[in-house]
Amino acid sequence: MAQKPMTKTQLVAALADKMDAQKKDASEALDAITAIITEEVSSGGAVTLPGVGKIYCRERPERMVRNPATGEQMKKDADKVVKMTIAKALKDSVNN
Repeated sequence: MAQKPMTKTQLVAALADKMDAQKKDASEALDAITAIITEEVSSGGAVTLPGVGKIYCRERPERMVRNPATGEQMKKDADKVVKMTIAKALKDSVNN
């Protein structure tokens, strides 16, 4: 059975423990990292987190999609989607 994902509170507590810092400082650090990643990716850039992966924005072209309720074909406009490529080191640590 799969575990539940780590919550922000749990992540902040673990980060504070690793940093030997207070939870308030760890929370501010996490919020700052999140803000930097959001700002960079939304402006079209990419962020590489060493040992974790690369977060980037990709443009999807206009395409035909199907409404699952009615089966009707319709055109979906081009849009952007955030993607993440996982680092090889993380993949290898999960598979070993």
